[in-house]
Amino acid sequence: MSDVDTPEAVAGDDTAEARTVDTDRGSVVYVEYGDPEGIPVLFFHGTPGSRLLGELYDDVARERGVRVLALDRPGYGDSDPWDDRTLATTGVFAAAVLADAGVDSAGVVGFSGGGPHALAFGASHPGCVRRVDLVAGATPPDCGPEEPRPQRILGALATKAPWLLSGLLGVQVWLARRRPAVVVGQYTSGDTDDLPEAGTTLVGRDFVAGLESSRDGLLTETRLFTREWDFPLERVTAPVGLWHGTRDGNVPIEGARELQSRLRDAELTTVETDHLRTLLTSRDAVLDRQVQAGREARQRA
Repeated sequence: MSDVDTPEAVAGDDTAEARTVDTDRGSVVYVEYGDPEGIPVLFFHGTPGSRLLGELYDDVARERGVRVLALDRPGYGDSDPWDDRTLATTGVFAAAVLADAGVDSAGVVGFSGGGPHALAFGASHPGCVRRVDLVAGATPPDCGPEEPRPQRILGALATKAPWLLSGLLGVQVWLARRRPAVVVGQYTSGDTDDLPEAGTTLVGRDFVAGLESSRDGLLTETRLFTREWDFPLERVTAPVGLWHGTRDGNVPIEGARELQSRLRDAELTTVETDHLRTLLTSRDAVLDRQVQAGREARQRA
């Protein structure tokens, strides 16, 4: 088990300049946080989410000499929709972001629904990925116990009544704009009074930014996560760190344990907390591991 502390504040730079990358399947937008000359780390937000969540790592990345590249996946934020994308095609837009940033290889961090995409990129582009960290990462549908009821409902709506789910999400965006705590409650268990206000605000802004322009990203990924992952886990050759809460109601810990057993080089660090708190409390340790991996890669070069 890892001893981690809830950060007192979550600082960040609201003025981070967005960059647009053109691919064969539309444009993808990303921003940079942390140290612009530091060790590169590509960050995949949750489902739903946006590049804004990368701001969570801004201050600790700056302190550690890490350059965080946070993107909007297709259909989220300002990135163009790509309705028929799959996990296996993650490398199309992820590699384009690295190329635009002038990066040959990077560490990868994926939170929640970003976790499968982080692994998929590692599987399709092993030479570009030196380490993968999954923070409260979603697991394959055949891992662990039955998927929690809210996720099952989302999957059914995305498949059978996407118009209804889109309308419901629009209401949530309206509420989140006014009360970020409405969103935070979906990712936590119990009281949220101990959470830093800056972190709560950031999660609310991330939710709104991810869904305000389009709901296509969430609809696409919700359908994807109900199906078998379309890339082989054995092709993930980089070391993988799984950071997971034992009280995670969104992604049960049993699934993370099973996923660890299916990966060739994986370490599971458990934290006695829930989905969102795992993200907030692990950020320092995750970047420390990424820094170590980056330095080792430079020594081998």
